[in-house]
Amino acid sequence: MRGYSLDPHPSIKVVTEQYAVVRIPRVKRERVPANNVEIVENLEQAVEKSDPGSHLYAAKVLGPSRSSEGVILYYILDMYNHL
Repeated sequence: MRGYSLDPHPSIKVVTEQYAVVRIPRVKRERVPANNVEIVENLEQAVEKSDPGSHLYAAKVLGPSRSSEGVILYYILDMYNHL
């Protein structure tokens, strides 16, 4: 199985790279809470569902991972329509 284990917590098995639509108030974010991430099948779906005017951006994310505060996060690897 391809992935990264960033957290030994039993509810989070493997962290993987995935395409998603992320809701963020500003583009310069490195990580996003899981409730602001919608995982999709591929980049085309992410771009189709994105709406920069509503702060919804197509992205490649790495996650899920649990922060030291116990929040489930996704890390943004690439943003595709933020300009």
